Amino acid sequence: MKFILTIALLLNFTFCLFSQDDFYDITNVQEIRIYFNEANWRHVLDSLFTNIGESGRLAGDVTINGKQFKNAGIRYKGFSSYDADNKKNPFNIDLDYTIENQNYKGYKKIKLSNVIGDPSFVREVLSYEIARKYMPASKANFANVYVNDTLQGLYTNVEAVDKIFVKTRFGSKSNSFFKGSPAHLVAACNGANANLAYKGADTTVYKSLYKMESDSGWNELIHLTYVLNNQTDSIANVLNIDRALWMHAFNYALLNMDSYIGYSQNYYLYKDDNGIFNTIPWDFNLSFGSFRFSDGTCLNINPPYYCINIPNMKKIDPLRLMNYSYRPLFKNLLLNSSSMKMYLAHMRTIVNENLKNAEYYTKGKIIQNIINTHVQNDLNKFYSYDFFITNFDTTTGTGDSFHQIPGIKDIVNGRVAYLDTFPGFNGAPVISDINHSPEYPVNRHSTWITAKVINTDSVILAYRFAGSNVFSKTRMYDDGNHNDGLAGDSIFGTAIILNGHTLQYYIWAENDVAGIFSPERAEYEFYTIQPLLQPGEIVINEFMQSGNATSSDSVNTQNGWIEIFNPTKENINLNHAGLTDDSENPSKWTFPDTVIHAGKYIIIWDKNENSLSGFHSNLQILSYGGCLLLTNQNQAVIDSVFFTQSIDSKTIGRFPNGTGYFTYMVPSFSKYNYTVVTPVPTSDFTIFPNPAKDIFYIVIENKANLLSIDISDINGRSMIRADVSFSRGASPVVCKTIDAAGWNKGVYFIKIICSDKTMIKKIVIC
Repeated sequence: MKFILTIALLLNFTFCLFSQDDFYDITNVQEIRIYFNEANWRHVLDSLFTNIGESGRLAGDVTINGKQFKNAGIRYKGFSSYDADNKKNPFNIDLDYTIENQNYKGYKKIKLSNVIGDPSFVREVLSYEIARKYMPASKANFANVYVNDTLQGLYTNVEAVDKIFVKTRFGSKSNSFFKGSPAHLVAACNGANANLAYKGADTTVYKSLYKMESDSGWNELIHLTYVLNNQTDSIANVLNIDRALWMHAFNYALLNMDSYIGYSQNYYLYKDDNGIFNTIPWDFNLSFGSFRFSDGTCLNINPPYYCINIPNMKKIDPLRLMNYSYRPLFKNLLLNSSSMKMYLAHMRTIVNENLKNAEYYTKGKIIQNIINTHVQNDLNKFYSYDFFITNFDTTTGTGDSFHQIPGIKDIVNGRVAYLDTFPGFNGAPVISDINHSPEYPVNRHSTWITAKVINTDSVILAYRFAGSNVFSKTRMYDDGNHNDGLAGDSIFGTAIILNGHTLQYYIWAENDVAGIFSPERAEYEFYTIQPLLQPGEIVINEFMQSGNATSSDSVNTQNGWIEIFNPTKENINLNHAGLTDDSENPSKWTFPDTVIHAGKYIIIWDKNENSLSGFHSNLQILSYGGCLLLTNQNQAVIDSVFFTQSIDSKTIGRFPNGTGYFTYMVPSFSKYNYTVVTPVPTSDFTIFPNPAKDIFYIVIENKANLLSIDISDINGRSMIRADVSFSRGASPVVCKTIDAAGWNKGVYFIKIICSDKTMIKKIVIC
């Protein structure tokens, strides 16, 4: 059986999949130039940041890779990374500060970090590379930043977590949105930074702990904290638990203490359209043990008692916060034994896929090679170039261990060795041989899912029918009654009644020691079963007949083309679906294993020319007419169009877009169909579309000579008879709309009687 492994949010980029045109392409160092009129701009920015904070900005012009933006708003950012004595402070740039919607490639906020605390320069970018495998997280690369044409240095350029970010990841941007950001961090072991603790119904109490990024939502945040602290059995109703577990697992695996697990900060909460809050991590510049402070860690007897030394950092207990009630986002999630095993399973996946196999090291060295020359040119960097080279492997810095920066390789090796023996990391079940039947399920019918699971006490199937929905869960059985073979044979099965355009699922298995997901990156990754395609799920939306083309393929060869549109809200795999221009050969051309994204278009050219890029078929969209049939995986027709002769530089497409009848239109290649046109006929009268369904059009030349229109069926029964007369106008052409709703399928004859002749043509109603 076939299934598809899908990443939950397809805008999630991996290390080698950045477009060269992407602002956050990791292989290209960006160039950002800031221009202030004020000669004392440093003093002004210092004053604004100290006295006003995040709302104080200085207007200046910004040029990004040669593109200029007037009157952007610039301020310093950060607390531990900002210092008035620094020559290289971090910047926050608001491109639409004075000019609404001013943006660079869709981005309005530019976040630039000064790489303090990281001689290797790679901690932040490398950490985001890893995080994006498991949860929504920012893209990141590097930028050379100039002010008034003087190089300030090489900065990390990190995608802002703002309304643009949540729109691309969650499909909405107006829901409750907060940043966990205590105004005053207290270095103590008493939980003074008690983020997500319930503090009563007074909203003012919360405003020193969170920054609201939405227009409203304080009461919703308070409700979240109440349930999280007082109704632990209902947490899943208000919080994406799995997303939070991934964030904690990431922070503990990569020793990213400048986060919720340290000072209860540097994360966002966004409430999706299901009414569920989702955690989003932020600020990885001090990961891999560079930041070793916490208000919840007292590992050292001597002051500073809140600082963890490097040897202890490697062995920090990933369950230590179970002892602290003031970290409810951690402790209260893991009170459930299954959730604790899921958390440790996520950490094991991160360790195995990035640290234990040394993939972090390979990627980190590649990143260092990309920025090597730029680091040398950065005269304001906080560490020497020699430290840049050595800190990836070994500890650097001067003074005692509390003031040194651990080597990334050194601390990773120690961390992996410690976690390898941590209870819950080993002894998990083994999942294999995942299958489903039938191969292409049908809506409202059962789909059986089976898997072989060894060494397990419980197997759970999590599933959903839409990519934006919450996963539902059901047990899988090894009892011989669930399409699972024999009882006790380690084959587990269950049935799901399909109800949607897709079936997405993952499997969780556990025993009394540990648990495991399949796929291991669940819930962020999952398996997808593509149901049998039904009419309306994908459609022929527009096409251009051969010899009439206005849009060219990759080598400027003008061919006919077919536009396929996905009008649903789900991504649909087209593998084994087909297109044909011959009703006797429904599988004349089949789609490769490709996905058409929700609300998007793909183009198929009508010439089978393998030397050209894109989809090229063996179809012929003839200029004098023909048919196009779209078929599903079982070769059943799910959409069709019969068409007549072409009109110069015009296409035939659906109007309204995706749902309407076919008509002539101005070409809208791979875009929304907006404009219908009245064709100029090439003979005395033209019928379109032909064949038709409920409505068709008759375009008549020389209307001054027209006397009547007569339409009859194949038995001679008159359907429409109309004597017509027209006032003489400038145009000699008239277009008549014929409503054929309710007519039987078949052939009809259209008779046009003029003063000097009679003309008859056929139309097919299908």
